Amino acid sequence: MSMQKKRCTLTPGHVSLAALRDIYHGNVTLELDKQAISAIEQARQTVEDIVHHGDVVYGINTGFGKLAQTTIANDHLAELQRNLVLSHSVGLGEPLPDDVVRLVMASKIISLARGHSGVRLQVIDTLLTLFNAGVMPVIPEKGSVGASGDLAPLAHLSLMLLGEGNVRVNGEEIPAPQGLKLAGVEPLVLGPKEGLALLNGTQVSTALALRGLFEGEKVFAAGLVAGALSLEAIKGSVKPFDARIHEARGQTGQIDVASAVRSLLEGSEIVDSHQQCGRVQDPYSIRCVPQVMGACLDNLRHAARVLQIEANAASDNPLVFSETGEVISGGNFHAEPVAFAADILALAIAEIGAISERRLALMLDTGLSGLPPFLVKEGGINSGFMIAQVTAAALASENKSLAHPGSVDSLPTSANQEDHVSMATYAARRLGAMCFNTAAVVGIEAMAAAQGMEFSRPLRSSPLMEKVFGDIRERVAFLDKDRLLAPDIEQMRLWGGSDSWPEAIVNLLPSGPRPAFNS
Repeated sequence: MSMQKKRCTLTPGHVSLAALRDIYHGNVTLELDKQAISAIEQARQTVEDIVHHGDVVYGINTGFGKLAQTTIANDHLAELQRNLVLSHSVGLGEPLPDDVVRLVMASKIISLARGHSGVRLQVIDTLLTLFNAGVMPVIPEKGSVGASGDLAPLAHLSLMLLGEGNVRVNGEEIPAPQGLKLAGVEPLVLGPKEGLALLNGTQVSTALALRGLFEGEKVFAAGLVAGALSLEAIKGSVKPFDARIHEARGQTGQIDVASAVRSLLEGSEIVDSHQQCGRVQDPYSIRCVPQVMGACLDNLRHAARVLQIEANAASDNPLVFSETGEVISGGNFHAEPVAFAADILALAIAEIGAISERRLALMLDTGLSGLPPFLVKEGGINSGFMIAQVTAAALASENKSLAHPGSVDSLPTSANQEDHVSMATYAARRLGAMCFNTAAVVGIEAMAAAQGMEFSRPLRSSPLMEKVFGDIRERVAFLDKDRLLAPDIEQMRLWGGSDSWPEAIVNLLPSGPRPAFNS
């Protein structure tokens, strides 16, 4: 029995992060706010008036890029737009997954519907119909430098509208004409400027960065929960989470994280059991969770603000301003804001994994943690969590390389007409691999911390943390002796990338509410 999808009304310029997250997860059908139609039609009329009067305007009746000085006769304008799509469909690599493609399609619809692109309403309606029918263009992942728009990947999206190339329906790749027929639409003959409007824009890099944000929020939440579990496992001090410390510094993310950890641990018997233990200081990976994870949270929030703006932006070129009848060439296709947002997301995702791996290593060091070596009885004959930590170290180290900023790179294109580019598309694309790695690292930490907590029984943690502990035990059993751990690690990677967390953490996340976490 299929789940009924929510209806999402796209109001161009005002689509929320929560709505974009729903689109990413695939539980919506889309409709366009009818108030957007007037601006779309006025912009289209402006384009048609230019063609009718014979004015020469870039992107409407000229060549493109370095060929912008070449004027195209009216009887070749449809051919010009078709050739543009075909010549730019040069992507390589694996197809982007459907969750990302849904965001690409939705943000392209939003951009075109801002009323600055000059396309017919029919183009937007066709995209909406295909989205709602589950017909996804096959978009290769490689081939965009993130300036003059995501040209190659967006050309592959546009092929679908022409009835060219392949599409994917329910995971099966089929010829585009077959997919259009399933959706009940005919191939389009693109009018003046429509091909360029479809190809120009930052929608692919933005969609990939939004995936990084949404998955990054999950690993942030998991990392914070794992850190609280580790604190309980080693019987660490809660004094560094005192609100007065964080108010004295004033960093918002830090204040919020410290408050969330206090909420997670409220009512813990383990905390109460060692109030007078004499422990002065824990290692930084425990003591500085608010400072490190708070800084990560600040980065997530900043990136979220930038990406919400970009997902709602008119980012093709040139732009139509129908109130004055002008078509103005600029550079909104340059994805530098997305590249920077992706780079700071990469830093946050890498650091969430880096500090998690250090807490894991701490728990395995009996001299620091007070726990059995490698968290297993009869060490020697049993290696316990020794090599699970090696896997975590490998993944955390890989993320260090992946975190190198993409935005500092540029290679000129189009015979040096496009002489500085953002590389936003790669900067955003690598976030998927980084989130995969970090989900595994924090999952391994949480599995080890649950193991460590068992050595404090019969003492119990807080009601919230005991619920988390129970969720982990439903996935993996206590390690009484060595066994095959790879399946357990995969289960915990899935835990690290899950979407249901205590309210104290959910309230921190920039894209809004998650499914209920039952305490």
